[in-house]
Amino acid sequence: MFSKRSRYRQVPDVAVSGKDGRTVVAKDLRVLPEVTGTFTHILGDGDRLDQLAFLYYDQPLQYWRICDANPEFLSPLALTGQETLFATSYQVTVANDDLWARALAALSATVGVENVTVRHDTAPGHSVVTVDGEQVTVVTERRTPVVTVTHNRATVDSGAIADAIEGAGLTVESWSVSGPAGRRIVVPVAAGGGVGS
Repeated sequence: MFSKRSRYRQVPDVAVSGKDGRTVVAKDLRVLPEVTGTFTHILGDGDRLDQLAFLYYDQPLQYWRICDANPEFLSPLALTGQETLFATSYQVTVANDDLWARALAALSATVGVENVTVRHDTAPGHSVVTVDGEQVTVVTERRTPVVTVTHNRATVDSGAIADAIEGAGLTVESWSVSGPAGRRIVVPVAAGGGVGS
């Protein structure tokens, strides 16, 4: 029933009783294997699991080995950053604090926006002040507001969200999309002996 290369071939069968009282044979849960002898791969834009499996195992259908070795990602699409939901962070300038409510309302009303959070990034700065006739350099804190929007990229893109933020009176200085490029993922050694064998 399962091919020789299937990850379910060695999983034991179990008897399961259905709601109608019938007993059927099914496969038990497949426990994630312990990963040993691993390599890492730094993801690039456009990396796909089937291509990585072909690169490392010469078998595109062995992508599940990479998924098993990276259980912190809930789906294969999350592993390579191809889910439709993703986050874009916007550094903004706010003329006055009364604009926040309007901006958050505009974002919440935008179709495809799932969640909006606001934080302040803090960076050290320097300023020169005069104390008792002497110039002194003082270390200061520069706070930059950052609006992070989780959105469905199939419905609304990052540029449209930037337009909504600016339409509410804030100024978008820059934005960045969180993606998988540069992320290290684990590539386990194949059961047959190695990567690429």
